Amino acid sequence: MEKRVVLGFSGGIDSCTAARKLTEMGYHVVALTIDTIGDEAMITKAKTSAYDIGIEWLCYDAKEEFERNIIDYFCNEYRQGHTPAPCTKCNVDIKWKILSMVADEKGITHIATGHYFNVEMHNGKYYVAKGRDANKDQSYYLWGLSQAILSRIITPMGEAIKSEVKRSFKDKNESMGICFLCDKHYTDFLKSRGIAMTGGDVVDECGTICGKHNGIARYTIGQKRGEGIPEGRRVVEINAKENTIVVGYNTSLDKHTLYIDNSNIVNEEELLSASDITIKIRGIGRNPMESVNIEKYDNGYCIRCKDAAWAPAKGQPLVFYRNNLVIGGGIVVDFN
Repeated sequence: MEKRVVLGFSGGIDSCTAARKLTEMGYHVVALTIDTIGDEAMITKAKTSAYDIGIEWLCYDAKEEFERNIIDYFCNEYRQGHTPAPCTKCNVDIKWKILSMVADEKGITHIATGHYFNVEMHNGKYYVAKGRDANKDQSYYLWGLSQAILSRIITPMGEAIKSEVKRSFKDKNESMGICFLCDKHYTDFLKSRGIAMTGGDVVDECGTICGKHNGIARYTIGQKRGEGIPEGRRVVEINAKENTIVVGYNTSLDKHTLYIDNSNIVNEEELLSASDITIKIRGIGRNPMESVNIEKYDNGYCIRCKDAAWAPAKGQPLVFYRNNLVIGGGIVVDFN
């Protein structure tokens, strides 16, 4: 029986390399371009690239789903003074979900993308695992994938080194950043979506007014430059309800206790009992180097860090690692 796989395909360096690797592995590749924002140039590039490689090509219109699940979420998080993670959410709610659905429709078991990561099975459970290239590893963004999805995945880029991949392409241009911003600053995008940049007070940790801000969506936790931020201070809290920015000193950003919900955990017993689990929080936050202690609380988990997490923000993903394996993750909802 012919081996087949549905590959998420943008026509860029990584997805083209993944297509070639899968073909060399003996797979019939069905390249699936997911149209999220109506980017005709990207769609044309993907179609042309698939033709040049000699693989089957399909396009799926996901604009409505993307608007509802990703863009609305992005805007709502900023309204609440949070730091959203649209790429993480897109992987779970859009990319891998649609790849799986289209594969089912075509009677294909396997799915793949150009992500740099691996999948490993241990004690009957599937784990996202770090890719070989530590500088490109994308395992952090995939903590939310279900066992059903992970069981179907092939990882053609898991052992690839990005610098070597780039050397084989004449055109080395890559899309960077958040796709739907289309090179706009995120605050301009938010304003285009009707989010008002209403000014308010900048206060210190005692509540004393020390400046004026020009809209809470312009600020992130840990930020040290911006309208109304006094020299030597950083943003330590964003209070959307009061429309205030709270500033303090570096030490105020050291957090030893973190709370998450909306979690996806591979094996809760392992999470709560293992003594060698570390965490990663992307964005401006510095990641604690030492292992952490984890406890259940309400509908989520409490993470206690010996080595403080610096400048975590509500809305950011927190991902658990045990050596090279992703044990799970969740969304930061509080800290102290």
